[in-house]
Amino acid sequence: MQPITLYSHEIGPNPWKVAIILEALGLEYKTIFISFDEVKLPPFIDVNPNGRLPAIIDPNNNITLWESGAIVQYLIDTYDVSHKLSYDTFPEKYYTQQWLHFQMSGQGPYYGQLSWFKRQPTPQPVAIERYANEIKRVSGVLEKALEGRDWLVGDKCTYADLSFVPWQDLVPMFYAEEVGDLARQFPGVNAWMGRMKERPEVQKVLHEKSEAMKKMAQK
Repeated sequence: MQPITLYSHEIGPNPWKVAIILEALGLEYKTIFISFDEVKLPPFIDVNPNGRLPAIIDPNNNITLWESGAIVQYLIDTYDVSHKLSYDTFPEKYYTQQWLHFQMSGQGPYYGQLSWFKRQPTPQPVAIERYANEIKRVSGVLEKALEGRDWLVGDKCTYADLSFVPWQDLVPMFYAEEVGDLARQFPGVNAWMGRMKERPEVQKVLHEKSEAMKKMAQK
């Protein structure tokens, strides 16, 4: 099998979500980091006309894909034949898809918007308050879903769970001032994240992300 190419960014969480799935499935891949200045320009714009990260090229099936959720679903449908991270039973198959869609529509955009408004030279208190509250709302949804269970769907960690890791992992580091002690407010989510961070593929990817960020800072 030829390696899959993953176009990524050192800081952006969405490409690292894909990396976790690649690692968990034991797939060979190579990472190409693209700066935010390059994503709207050739040659990357030829890979993803939307000019966002991540994107993949899988030479084994001659396919180029962008949008992290679509990439995750493709990797699961194509390479998780033993259902290590997924289900082929009803209704679990659709519940995992449901949580992936919630991660894409609920977690990623709202967490990302708070990050964007925090970086602006002119403070926008209303926007910061809105998206800080959304982080707590999303975490509350997860907290409720995890009551009395270890994982979002069924009795195992799936791609649905793992898709939440990179954004949720940033909360204590980047959002504590706005959202407070999220671990105390949502102990079930904190314990769930702890379980996922014990997994070798998660540890490996988060370590690689940390090292990539350090190298980026040194440039």
